[in-house]
Amino acid sequence: MTTTSLPAQAATPAAHPARPMHVRVRRALRRHPTLHLGVLILVLLALAALLAPWLASADPLQIDPLMRMKPPSAEYWFGTDALGRDVYARAIWGTRVSLTVGLSVALVATVIGTTLGLLAGYFRRLDAPIMRVMDGLMAIPGVLLAIALMSILKGGLGTVILAIVVPEVPRVVRLVRALVMTLREQPYVEAARCVGTRTFGILTRHILPNLFAPLMVQATFVAASAILSEAVLSFLGVGIPPQIPSWGNIMAEGRNFVAIAFHIILYPGLLLGLTVLAINLVGDGLRDMLDPRLARKL
Repeated sequence: MTTTSLPAQAATPAAHPARPMHVRVRRALRRHPTLHLGVLILVLLALAALLAPWLASADPLQIDPLMRMKPPSAEYWFGTDALGRDVYARAIWGTRVSLTVGLSVALVATVIGTTLGLLAGYFRRLDAPIMRVMDGLMAIPGVLLAIALMSILKGGLGTVILAIVVPEVPRVVRLVRALVMTLREQPYVEAARCVGTRTFGILTRHILPNLFAPLMVQATFVAASAILSEAVLSFLGVGIPPQIPSWGNIMAEGRNFVAIAFHIILYPGLLLGLTVLAINLVGDGLRDMLDPRLARKL
């Protein structure tokens, strides 16, 4: 009896054709709409900050007493303040300050908090000293601690970033410590320790990569909190110097004229709320995308 072999094409399953780009984009938007919406808003704000010299209709520091507290118009899109300065130009330049503060604080606080959290969570002898210092910092309200640091140090953008970083570090430390204390008991860490892997190698190869997802989410919330803290400090007069346009400074200067020129604080407040909302949307989207339990449900 002779047997006939199947054709080669029938023996191998047909490969699935690659999905078109628009199908993949639509699927990604459907799975994580908040992430993409937040990223889109932040990209537009970042472009506005980078292109501020060209987008601003006038010099943000130019004073014109004859144009004091003008309402929004074709010439002054956001109106003018009590000194006749263009609120639109000042708001656009203020975007640079807020995004710089948010990004810098998130980066510095995450790096310092991750380092201290790794030490406290993995080395039992360092746990108590580090966490007692963190508990002491967390016992002081963040705004009060930042005001105290601002009163001691010289005012400026770098001082504001430092004053906001100090209260934000304990939050990152506590998160990383809790995760490390769980990860150090995992079987793959025990196996790496048994085969003689150095402590530095265990921390960098086995523990630190598993902290990436929660740290990314935490960094977005730190950035949003930092932007709000900078606005609060500037509004209270202990943040960014008055000569530098920032959303907090604009609202602080316009609070005495709310009844007759509400537009002075309206537009900076809207931009501040939009920025914080976009960062929180990115954080929620990253949480949904990076959490494997949530990803299976989507």
